[in-house]
Amino acid sequence: QLQLMESGGGLVQSGGSLRLSCAASGFTLDEYAIGWFRQAPGKEREGVSCISSNGIGTFYVPSVRHGFTISRDTDKNMVFLQMNSLKPEDTAVYYCAVYAGASRYYYCSVDVDENEYWGQGTQVTVSS
Repeated sequence: QLQLMESGGGLVQSGGSLRLSCAASGFTLDEYAIGWFRQAPGKEREGVSCISSNGIGTFYVPSVRHGFTISRDTDKNMVFLQMNSLKPEDTAVYYCAVYAGASRYYYCSVDVDENEYWGQGTQVTVSS
């Protein structure tokens, strides 16, 4: 069974950094692409970043392109999201999910409807 578990969230001041982790089980990262998403209170879930199953293709939404970095460790079967220069508007529950589309070897997707096997999420709170 494919499962994901996020960790690493917390409370940080504006301008600070956090590193989120997504631990995968039931599959290897070479099989599927992984995406990071977030949902702020009262808002819809939105995509943040993703990485293809070959580990080379990455994508960032414009709002995080200069502050967030996605990476993975295939030995640990984990995907990471390094978040620097955090802002209060980055406050949200962060989730990781699997993209199993046919193009996943080279590409990934931050479309919520194209991802599945969601983790339980980890809370990130950025104070001003």
